Amino acid sequence: MTSIGSERSELIPLLLAVQDEFGYVSEFAMQFIADQLKMPPTEVYGVATFFHFINKKPKGKFIIRLSRDMSSIMKGAKSVARQLRNDLGIRFGETTPDGMFTLEWTSCIGMNYQAPAMMVNNEVYSNLTPPMVHRIIEECRQEISIRRPTMGNVGETYASMLSYASHEPNAALTRAVREMAPADVIGELTVSGLKGRGGAGFPTGVKWNLAAKAESDLKYIICNADEGEPGTFKDRVILGKYADMVFEGMTLAGYAVGATEGILYLRYEYTHLRPHLEAVLETRRQARLLGENILDKDGFSFDIRIHMGAGAYVCGEETALIESLEGRRGEPRNRPPYPVEKGLHGRPTIVNNVETLATASCIVARGAKWFTGIGTERSKGFKLFSVSGDCARPGVYELPWGMTVQQLLELVDGVGAKAVQVGGYTGELVPASQFDRVMGYEDLGIGGSIIVYGQGRDMLEVAENYLEFFVEESCGQCTGCRIGNQKLLDGVRLLQKGTCSNRYLNDLIGLSHSIKSTSKCGLGQASPNVFIAINAHFQEEIMARPILAA
Repeated sequence: MTSIGSERSELIPLLLAVQDEFGYVSEFAMQFIADQLKMPPTEVYGVATFFHFINKKPKGKFIIRLSRDMSSIMKGAKSVARQLRNDLGIRFGETTPDGMFTLEWTSCIGMNYQAPAMMVNNEVYSNLTPPMVHRIIEECRQEISIRRPTMGNVGETYASMLSYASHEPNAALTRAVREMAPADVIGELTVSGLKGRGGAGFPTGVKWNLAAKAESDLKYIICNADEGEPGTFKDRVILGKYADMVFEGMTLAGYAVGATEGILYLRYEYTHLRPHLEAVLETRRQARLLGENILDKDGFSFDIRIHMGAGAYVCGEETALIESLEGRRGEPRNRPPYPVEKGLHGRPTIVNNVETLATASCIVARGAKWFTGIGTERSKGFKLFSVSGDCARPGVYELPWGMTVQQLLELVDGVGAKAVQVGGYTGELVPASQFDRVMGYEDLGIGGSIIVYGQGRDMLEVAENYLEFFVEESCGQCTGCRIGNQKLLDGVRLLQKGTCSNRYLNDLIGLSHSIKSTSKCGLGQASPNVFIAINAHFQEEIMARPILAA
């Protein structure tokens, strides 16, 4: 077994290390870890059971996880699922009698534009078809003693050129260290108007300034790479192609606020990216872009480590992420205090997502004037969008703020759509009658996921898929979210059967607003959005369903 320290923050890495060695984390292992960390075993068990990718019982040598996000369902995930069941002779949630295969559904794995997709252990396969699935299974069976299955088709098909591609490596960090005081870096970002690209849209310069002013002998910079919003894959693309820019942005933040430690919190589904990211970090250390006296700047020391998530959508929320880093269940904290005041281990902490940090590097290198020359008066700069669903040209698009939904659909060849989901499952479902709405903070400035729904799509199937996800991913802290989302899911299923009365539907709409107003974090505050939207925009369609036979 791996060596064990004594800090609670080591708990989740230890659980994952034990799992890597033995295939799962037994109750004996939990007790042993609890003893070493001087924790009650019930707390270790509570953490282990919170995260989806920590196995509490033995599973197959090959764990197959098929993505069931809506983009995957639209592109044929159900036929792939049928092939998997037929080839393996088991249902989802089961393991073959010989212990070789476990078959599971999982949420979005960041491959929506090459859907359907699945993971075999930590390898990713995309653009799946039933014959391809059969070949993958046979390869696992035939070569099980030799090697793991070959890497699937994860080649990138960019739909637009990204500004990151023309960024001069480390130009921002070099300019900051040699020409700018820390306050000047913050000032450049403040003038640029850059807002957080993770969905919340908080001004980046303001956040960094608050952390800089906080008094502490230790501060942290966290890159939130827990890209779990279904339909979102832009951060995975950035990490795969432009990791240097992300680490440069983290180092800039460290210089600006006086932090010495950076942490990349990487979602478990992106485990396949870790070797690449570790290699980039080591190259930066060798080039004196990390470590002591960076770029020969006396006293400027900063380094970055990677921390793996263990599968919990709610950890995309910054305080839940911090709880996870500290070895606890990823449950959101009450705010205030905010992380910039009291974050990781009670110290001032900046949490920015992947795209925000890479964009900060661009801004400091080129200047705020360049960035403010793009976009609208209230929405400065450009934004990366993950586009998938019923369109001919899915992929990652860099677009200036200010485009309408209709203009975006023309760009991705999705004209004639029935509706568009903007901002992932927690975003807004926009019907065709509102395609003149603007992508920007003055209107639809949320997240970076665009899912296109064609005329033939059943909106109740969409709502069911969303609510199944929210029921599965709710941390359970808030009663309204824990129980209310299940009630909404039950209501959708009644509507599908044609047996939901108008009175009950109105009760569910009232419940939706209660869930939104009583939930602590963004999951519960946004999970009823889809139910409210289909009632507002597609009520005639959903109430006209024929009654299905029992």
